[in-house]
Amino acid sequence: MQQQKCVFLDRDGVLNRERGDYTYALEDFEVLPRVPEALRLLKKNGYLLIVVTNQGGVAKGLYQKSDVLACHQKLQGSCESLIDAHYMAPGHPNYSASLSRKPDSLMLERAIAKYNIDPDQSWMVGDSLRDLEAAGKVGVKGILVGDKYEPGAHVWQLTDLWEAAQFILSEQ
Repeated sequence: MQQQKCVFLDRDGVLNRERGDYTYALEDFEVLPRVPEALRLLKKNGYLLIVVTNQGGVAKGLYQKSDVLACHQKLQGSCESLIDAHYMAPGHPNYSASLSRKPDSLMLERAIAKYNIDPDQSWMVGDSLRDLEAAGKVGVKGILVGDKYEPGAHVWQLTDLWEAAQFILSEQ
C-alpha cells in the first residue's frame, strides 16, 4: 500500500481565529480568511488534511468535549468537509497527564499509523513552537504561521495557512 502525504493542522490560530482564551462556543468560532481556499488547494494536490489540537479546557472543566466537536462540525461546514480527521488532546498538565498533548506526538503517531502517512512527504502547520516540536518528533516538517514569534527566528514562518499551502506546494 502506497504511503500518503499529509498536512497536519493545529486548530486555534491556524484554522480559526485565536482569541487568547479558549475557543469552544460556536458563536466565537470564526474560520480565518483564505482557510477554505488553502484546504481546497492542498486537497487538490493530494494531501490528507488532519487537525491535531490541544483542548486543555476540557480537563479544566471549562467546556465539554461535545463543544469541541460542535466547533469541528462548524469548521467542516465552512470548509466543504475537506478535513479527513480531527484528533484532540483534552488533557492539561495541571489536571491530567497525556502523551497526546503537543509538544508530545501521540496524536500525529496515531494518524500516521491509521492513514499510512509518509512523514517525509508531510507537513505540520501550527502557530506555536510546541506544534513544530511534536512534528519534529515524528519526522514531519513544520511551518509556523502567525505573529506570536519574532520574524526570522524560525526557518519557515509565514503569515497564514494560505501562504503555508503555497509554500508546501512549491516544495513538492
